[in-house]
Amino acid sequence: MFNTLIFDADGVLVNSMLFHADAWIQTFSEVGIDVVRQEIYDIEGSNFVGVIELVFKKAGRETTTELIEKLRMRKRELFFRYEKVTAFEGMYDFLKEKKDKYNLAVVSGSDRPIIDKMFNKLYPDIFDLLISGADVTHGKPHPEPYLKAVENFGVEKEKCLVIENAPLGVESAKNAGLYCVAVSTHVDPKKLEKADKVFNDHSELLEFLKELDIKKE
Repeated sequence: MFNTLIFDADGVLVNSMLFHADAWIQTFSEVGIDVVRQEIYDIEGSNFVGVIELVFKKAGRETTTELIEKLRMRKRELFFRYEKVTAFEGMYDFLKEKKDKYNLAVVSGSDRPIIDKMFNKLYPDIFDLLISGADVTHGKPHPEPYLKAVENFGVEKEKCLVIENAPLGVESAKNAGLYCVAVSTHVDPKKLEKADKVFNDHSELLEFLKELDIKKE
């Protein structure tokens, strides 16, 4: 039975992907690259380096360390202009009630200042561990982000459940050898088929999590 729940952030706990996408769209447009929201949704889960490198590769452009840092800071600046980021309905109440029964972690590709601000506001004192995209050498789909969480808690992989919504995130969890469920927030469910279970929305996800808790008790 699971004793550790490891969540992706954007699109799973926080309804923020629209704002991330729009911030990236403007950031890339300022260097002459046009992207649309769905392109960002499809590579969600990667950290800022991964997003930039994937977009530049598709555009046939090269990146540099200096350019990546410049774009990272610009995207962060634009994202912080949005104040409408909210928690998905029911998630905070569930986690607050069950906090003492599970190890709880967030493994996100987002930048540390963004993660800290969102979770201090929307999920205060809920999570035992927050891993940002800047805390790992290799972002999703590499297994490092999720393995880092498992190692932090010192638990067996079989005791860990990952909750994702992004193809690259699902791939990261499975590469780490973890059981993974996914909620189809912004991408076609078929793109999440590597997950062990796929839910159409957060109400289905919450029902699954509550059933797990009943079995745990």
